[in-house]
Order: sequence, then C-alpha cells, then structure tokens
Amino acid sequence: MTRRSVLAAGLTTGVLAALGPAAEAAASPAASASAGSAPTASWFAAPARAVRPKFRWWWPDGLVDPAEIAREIDQMADAGFGGAEIAAVHHSISDTSVLDTAHHGWGSAPWRDGVKAALRQAARRGLTVDLTLGPSWPVAVPGVTPDDEAAVKELAYGKATLTGGAAFDGPVPAPVYAPASGVTVQKLFAVQAARVDTAYSSGKATGLDVDSVTDLTNRVADGNLSWTPPDSGTWVVLSYWQRGSGQQPEAGPHSSPAAYVIDHFSAAGTAAVTRYWDTAILDSTLRKLLKAAGGAFFEDSVELESKGLQWTPGLPDAFRAHTGRDLLPYLPAVILDNSNQVFAFEARLTQEIRHDFWETVSNLFNEHHLGALKKWAHGHGMKLRSQPYGLQTDAIASAAVLDIPEGESLGFKNLDDYRCLAGGRDMAGSRVLSCESGAYAGGAYNTTWDKFLRTMGGAYAAGVNQTVIHGFSYATAPGVSWPGFAAFSPYSGAPGYGESWGPRQPTWHHVADVAGYIGRVQQVLQSGTVRADVAVFRQTGYTATGIGASWLTSTGVPLGWTHQFLSGPLLDLPNAKVSGKRLAPDGPAYKALFLEGDFFYGSTPTLSLDDARKLLKFARAGLPTVLLGAFGQALTPGLPDDGETDELRALTAELLALPNVRNVTDKTLVGAAFAELGVTSDVSYSVSSTLLNAHRVTDDADFYYLCNGKHAETVKPPVAAIDHDVTLRSTVRGGAGTVPYLLDPWSGRVTRLARYTRDGDAFTFRVTLQPGETLVVALGRPGLFGNRDGNRPHAVATDADDALFTGGRLAVRASAAGTFTTTLSTGRKVTTKVAEVPAAVTPDRWTLSVDDWRPGADATSTEVVRHSLTLDALLPWSQIPELADVGGIGTYRTTVTLPKSWSSATGALLRLGSVTDTCRVTVNGVRLDPVDRVNPVVDLGGRLRKGANTLEIEVATPLFNRLRVSNPAVFGTAARQAYGLVGPVQLVPYVQRTVA
Repeated sequence: MTRRSVLAAGLTTGVLAALGPAAEAAASPAASASAGSAPTASWFAAPARAVRPKFRWWWPDGLVDPAEIAREIDQMADAGFGGAEIAAVHHSISDTSVLDTAHHGWGSAPWRDGVKAALRQAARRGLTVDLTLGPSWPVAVPGVTPDDEAAVKELAYGKATLTGGAAFDGPVPAPVYAPASGVTVQKLFAVQAARVDTAYSSGKATGLDVDSVTDLTNRVADGNLSWTPPDSGTWVVLSYWQRGSGQQPEAGPHSSPAAYVIDHFSAAGTAAVTRYWDTAILDSTLRKLLKAAGGAFFEDSVELESKGLQWTPGLPDAFRAHTGRDLLPYLPAVILDNSNQVFAFEARLTQEIRHDFWETVSNLFNEHHLGALKKWAHGHGMKLRSQPYGLQTDAIASAAVLDIPEGESLGFKNLDDYRCLAGGRDMAGSRVLSCESGAYAGGAYNTTWDKFLRTMGGAYAAGVNQTVIHGFSYATAPGVSWPGFAAFSPYSGAPGYGESWGPRQPTWHHVADVAGYIGRVQQVLQSGTVRADVAVFRQTGYTATGIGASWLTSTGVPLGWTHQFLSGPLLDLPNAKVSGKRLAPDGPAYKALFLEGDFFYGSTPTLSLDDARKLLKFARAGLPTVLLGAFGQALTPGLPDDGETDELRALTAELLALPNVRNVTDKTLVGAAFAELGVTSDVSYSVSSTLLNAHRVTDDADFYYLCNGKHAETVKPPVAAIDHDVTLRSTVRGGAGTVPYLLDPWSGRVTRLARYTRDGDAFTFRVTLQPGETLVVALGRPGLFGNRDGNRPHAVATDADDALFTGGRLAVRASAAGTFTTTLSTGRKVTTKVAEVPAAVTPDRWTLSVDDWRPGADATSTEVVRHSLTLDALLPWSQIPELADVGGIGTYRTTVTLPKSWSSATGALLRLGSVTDTCRVTVNGVRLDPVDRVNPVVDLGGRLRKGANTLEIEVATPLFNRLRVSNPAVFGTAARQAYGLVGPVQLVPYVQRTVA
C-alpha cells in the first residue's frame, strides 16, 4: 500500500479536492492567457488598476469614520495605486480599551459601515478592496471560545519516569504545562508506556524503543492507572491530552466578545469563520458590494502558537486513511514541547513517522481550510489570497489550491522561498503570486523607496507579480501622536515595523512615480505564461525556510538559469504532463526535472512510490531528468509497507537506465549533466553574475525581466554594478523579423534596442546595471508597440558610447571627441566623426528651499516651516545646522551656462549621485520623466540650450529626523539619517549623430 493509494492518490483530499470541480479548467493554459490583445505602447505606459500595487490598510478595528475611509481610498487612487487590503491591526496601541471594542470592534456596525464606505468609493475610483478573514492574525472570529469544537487545538503530554522495574500506581500524569487562560476542558486522549533507549536519543529528544510502545488507555479507571513494566529498564508513562490552545489573534482583543483562533485542520473550524461572516457581517448591502468588487478574502501566515502539538480531533482517522496505519503507536515521535521534539525512535524511523504525520496535516489544511474557504469565497464573488506557510505543511501544494498565494519579504529568507509558491501557482494555472512587501524591523518613518525597490527587485525575478505594500495606516486613533496612527509604531517602545505610507509622508508627493514603476513591472509579469528552465522536485514542500536547490541556486542562477519547486501533489494536476520534452508544456514548460535528497530529513535520497511512477512516466515521455544522490538505493519519505522499498528501487532502476536521465553524486556535476542532456537556459550570461531574470511568454512576445539584485536581504558583500553581455532566446514565432525592445518601467517608454547580435533565436546585448536596477526586454515582431523603427538595420558593434533608435533612425552617442566606427547588421561599416563635446559640468552653487514638516495642532495636522539656504557644496541635511532635524521636501536650484557651441545634436546626462529619498527633475521649467530611484541618471535630451539653463531637483525625505526631536521617547535613541541631495551632481554632455 503506497502513501497515496488509500486516498486515491492522496491529492483527492488535498489539492484537487480543494480545487474542486473546476480544477481542470483552472489548470488549463487558458487561465493564464495574456490579458487583452497584443501589447501596445499605452498597455505598458498606463497599466490598468488591476495590476498596480496595493496597500495593506491598517484600521484600529472599527474605530473609523466612513468619510475618512472614502478620503483615504481617494488618496491611494490619486497616487496611482490599485487597491487595498483592510486589516484590523494596532500593535502600537498598548491600552486597547481606548478602542472601545464593545461598540467599535472588528465586525461591529461601525466596522461594517467603514467597509461599505471603502467598497463604494473603491468602485467609483476603480480600486479593488480585499478583506482579511478575521482581526489581525491567525484567523479568528468572535463567538468561538477556547473549549469549542471549532477552536484551535493542541495535544499536550504528561510524563512519569519509572526505573528499576518500579510500578506506576496513581493518577494519570498531568500535562507538563498548564492549559492557557480560558481553557477549561481537557480530554484524555491516550496513555501509553515505552522503554527508554538512549541509543536513539537525539539532541533534547529522549530515545525510545518503538517495539516497546504499549497502549495503556483501557487500563485507566476514574483517572487512575496501575501498571508494572515487564522488565527493570527505564520506562516512561505518557499521557496525551486534547484541549484548546486558547490562542487569540495578535494584539487583541479586537472584538467583543473576544475572538479566538479557529482549528485550521477541521471542517468545524472553517465553518465557524464562514458562518460568522454569513450571519453577522454580510448583510444584503455588503453581499452586493463584494460581488461587484471582485476582490479577495485574505489570510495571513499560519502562525499557530502552542506549547504542545498542533492537533485536531480528526487527525488519527486522517492518518489511518492516508497511511493505512494507526497513529497512536508512533505518537511519541511527533509530540512537541514548545516546538521541541520530546522523544525519538531510531533516526530513520522517526523521520518517516514525522513525514507521514505532517503530510497528513497538510492534506487536512488544504481540504478543510484552504479548499473550503476558497469555495465559500467564490460563492460571494471573491477570491482567496493566503500566506500558506508557518507550519511544517506542504506550502507548495497549498499554493496550487489558492486563487492567489502570497509570500512576504520579511519572513522569506531568500528567493527560493518565492520559487516554492510560484511552482504551485503555475502548475495550477493561476496567474498571481502576491507578496507582503517592505516590512522592516525598526523601519517606521525611516524606510526609503530605494530600500523597498532593492528588496522587491529580486522577488519579481523569483515569481512575484503582485505587491501588497506594508502598509497604509488609517489616519488616527485615540492617544496617538503626530503624524497619526501607525499600526506598528511604537512597537515595544521603539520604532516599529515600517512603513506607514500615505500623505503623512513627504515622499507621497512623488509616490505616483513609484506606483507607476511597480505597475508597469507587474503588467509585464502578469502577462502570458511563465517560462522556467528547471522543475526542482521536493519530497517535502515546506517554504519560508531559505533552503534552495543544489547547483541551481548557488551556480545556475548566477549563470542565467531559472527554476521552480514542485511537490508530490502537483504531479497529479491536469497540467502535469510532458509534450515535446517539456513538463507542463503550455507553461511553465520546464525543460528538465531535478531531484536530490530531502534537505528537511537529513538529505536522504527519498521518493514515494507514487511519485516515482510519475517521474518515470515523465522521463519515458522524453523529459530530461537529473538526480543528485544515491537514488539507486532510494527510500520512501514516509514509513514503507512490506515490499515497498524493493518496488521503489525497481522503479528508480528503470528511471536511471533511461538515456535522458543522469544520476550524479556531486552537486558540481549537475550543470554538466544538463549539458549532456542538451538542456540549456533561456537566458545566459557571459560571466557569473548577480543578474536575476524572469521570463514570460504571450502570443506576441517573449518578455524578460532583468534585475541586478540580491538572493536575500542579508547577502554580503553587497551587490556591485554589473556590465556584461546577456543572451536571451526568442520562443515566440516571429521568424527573422523578431526584434528586441527596451521597456522602461519608470517612464513607460518603449524603444527598439539598437545594438545587439543575433544567432538564430538568440539575441545578445550588453547589460549595465547598478545594484537593484532593473531592465525589461521584449522580443517580438517589428512595430509590436507601435514603434516606428520597424526592422531597420541595427548596430552589431560600435566603439561609440551608445547606439539608439531615435525618430525612426539609428544614431550613436559619444561623450568625448573622436572618430567612431559602427558596424551595422547589414555588414556595412559607418564612420562618425565628433569634433568636439562640451566638458562635463559640476554645479558648485545651489539655492535650497526646504518645506520642513512639523507637528501641527493635532495628531494628523502638519505645520510647514520654510527654510531658504545657499549652498556652496552639497551636504546631507544632517550636516547642515538649519536642517539637521528636518524631514520634508527640498527644492535645489542651480544655473548651468553652456557654451555657444551647444547645438541641437548635443544633449546631456544628469547624474544625481546620492539622493535620499524620492526626487523629480525640472529643466528650464519643464518637468522630466520620473527618475529611476535606484540609479538616478536623467537623459536631458535636447532640453538644454546654449547660455543659461535652470536645473531644479525636488527631493522628498522620510520624517525620521524630525520625529527624533518631536517624539524622542520612541525615536530619540537613533542617530540622524543622511537625507537630501548629496551628489556629486554632474552634467555630462554628449553628441549624437545619425548613422543609418
């Protein structure tokens, strides 16, 4: 009996059951088709609201005013954002009595009025509003008490040690820790005894002999037990107690009566949530508003907290159905004490038992929680978005259940955590992978958009294509200080998790530029279908672990390879088929499958019998497959049935004998194995690089997102600038006419790439990116974006600084005098002489006008004080006495006088150097395109003239320096931050000449 045979391949009660009858349709390529028709310039320049970034919108429960709610929706809309998620979060308020939960709690009439106001105004402005399923997190609703069937459960244990043959006679051992407050009922689940065997002890876990485990439950009478061990060894008598864990949502209470966390593994727990919404919240008006809105219900990460083992009464039956075995004899190996293992059997056996246990829990979570919530949400015209991790469950499989899986930049340790969720999303045929973005410890009022964009750059390359920004706080709450209510600050008396964005921030003056940038990136990354080079099969689908894939993560990614992670349940989805040597050929179209030992269980080379059959089927259909480790001696991840190991090894022997399968024992040989099988990446770099990439395909174009980014926030040394060749492959039918385009997500402009070489379907060009900087490239037919450059000859080489298409003609640029040779794609060589280029200019005198934001008459009012200075050198505000404690908006002005030789063929790049935080540039009264916050270099084009030119640079800063003095109790211990325009600012002229 295999691990899935009893449950009709197991997935029936997991992913497929959760997906419901629409599973096949949801997994079809049509579900991931390109939004709209062929892309146009406006498609990119003005992305729809649906793909624009959203905010996590924090409310102080129901203490909100509908008029203010509508005003805040307008603020988000006016700034170019696409929506918000309403969340009752107020960790900064230590005395929650001021929130009056009896009348203004979560779910109360004022809260519902606020939700209605948000939905109505969002509908007027074209925004989407999502709703969290309960106050704060984890999911909880009022009316559930700790002792209820629907409440979250734990299995606590008691222990008595017997030595030298001593008998046990007395009350059953009580739990080693008392129940949580409010828990009044605990039920004895079982009593057993086991002999201690220290040979099996591991860490803090006491070793036990599995064959000695004896069920004593039937010997218990009136709570007492009499039992004598059969020998003089050391024995333990164990009692197991089922009870509520008493967990409440974070920073509560949020309601009256108080809400308690529900059982995430039972139908009863989920029914408590849906019943409360249907009977206590969703009146006829809200039902209509939700159906019209088409948003999502949201659930935060599964942060169930218990001193014991997470439990549900149905677990023993589910374990028996899943494995064909009783759980009780193996229970000592899974019991927990404050997240620590208490007992262990022989090491391999312990691994097998724990694997089977948590796989059972995964199935219950997917079926009874995520699947049931998704079905209910659809009934209200909503989707389900969730962060399906936090426990030792298969988050990869959970991601396939959800309409919108979500990760987080705070809790995820590296990009492979996103790639796990992306595998589930794409194999299920869904479109969006969301991210809770930009939560930084201690980041309140000091988070810069520069930092935010550097964090998210890599996440987009790993599959994220929806940004839910952390966050936007409701304006006010009782007792808060300027600049208003902030959900996470103060946090334990210090600056909390940032950021509270909105009009309270000076950078909000420029935030539409950032919203436009993110929206354009997401427009591309939500189009068409994903392409990934390799599917990495995981025996255990945990995520938020930071554990990657051998060779691919460490070596392959720096060379251009892309990968995603799959777990066993995904192999049963309709999309799990091989055609043309590709797995999931309509997307993600994996070129190969990679399998290695299970990192979560000692890197043991394991494979379930059912998964082995699937991988063998895929390989027989032509899928190149590489295995790392001793898979000739493979073991099952869970406890095997009689003969199952031999059957597994017979299957792996067949697999390893196939000509399109390679088995290596050293991770450094994985790349060579792919090469032997003819597997290459869609993107390749000429050197090992920090460049990251994502590839999506529509009917009309290949889209490549490139970012010089980090694999993780903590990567050291920091990422450096890159300057090297990159090769991209065209996979869309376009023939010889295919041309590459550059899509600038800051300006929204689309231009044809002017300098590249082509070899068949491979396009090679130079990529130069600063740390965190991004580039979007499309390969498609001429004129795809309404571009006028058609299929004109391009440059394949030039010793000028740059080549570009402008006004339908090919031109080169030079920043110094000289004679330059350009080789065209026709083979013709063109010589360009540049006699003179004006010298670079470094402005040495500036006027600076600063609007200094200070506390006003109340917590939400801001007073602005104007400072006017003349600067002979650019310095951070912290080093300018008048500005040392200032946060606000500064306008720098200077005059640059250009020589009479300046002509229409002369332009200039304005290099701003260091600038914190956001900025905009105006030249001679004309405001230019948004400035790339990561690499602030602006092409001034033909906007300069001979003689005097006025440059104006407007800079907005965070408020931290002001808060250091206005609220020193919270912010005063930190040093001033360096804000403003620091430079060096340089005007670098160039001469541009047409060559074809």
